Amino acid sequence: MSGHSKWAQIKRQKGVADQRRGQLFTKLGREIAVAAREGGPEPEANARLRLAVQRARDANMPMDTIERAIKRGSGPGEGENYEEIAYEGYGPGGVAILVAAMTDNRNRAAAEIRSVFTRNGGNLGESGSVRWQFESRGVLTAEAGERDPDDVALLAIDAGAEDVQIEDGALTVYTTPSDVETIRTALEGNGVKVTDSEVAMIPTTSVPVEARAAEQTMRLIERLEDLDDVQTVYSNADISDEVAASLAG
Repeated sequence: MSGHSKWAQIKRQKGVADQRRGQLFTKLGREIAVAAREGGPEPEANARLRLAVQRARDANMPMDTIERAIKRGSGPGEGENYEEIAYEGYGPGGVAILVAAMTDNRNRAAAEIRSVFTRNGGNLGESGSVRWQFESRGVLTAEAGERDPDDVALLAIDAGAEDVQIEDGALTVYTTPSDVETIRTALEGNGVKVTDSEVAMIPTTSVPVEARAAEQTMRLIERLEDLDDVQTVYSNADISDEVAASLAG
């Protein structure tokens, strides 16, 4: 139940970057609007919307902003015509990259994403070229606080978690997408602080990358995340602690 959590590390870095760029609320609001359009405006009857709203609240999005996003997605004539598209490609060193986008202009999104891949040492692939290297999983991050992290991990496992990774008192919990809410409720019911919960695409295999390729890969991912149409970027890059520390420094 222990081990280094690359996912938690990447998520922490991404959260800081998103806030610095001022794009986080925009992307969360888009997800809320699409969820409301697809499944209705009532979170109690729409699991995707419940998860989107919870993620927005975790990011301290104001409730009036959340409510406006729901109305924008579900109101008559107000729903934004966003289409969900996954783009697949390769980064430096053969790293697989999966880009989750929401766009109202497929041609624009494809052109911008292709350009970022090309300019940053990667290439956009065909549909299905890397998708098989990822699987949909529920991911929660939590803080043990003053408690023994192993005890918190056992709580998660008892609630149905498939795997738990622990690093410096932070836990990353992996589960099936349908069990995310159940495990979050169980942890919070036992006084554990859950900082994030979502359904994400997790790589089933990883590709070790050395310093130069790691730097290029991180730059490519950052440039993709800068695009307005891109919601999330996943990769199977395995960057060692030493390389990550050298790049951060």
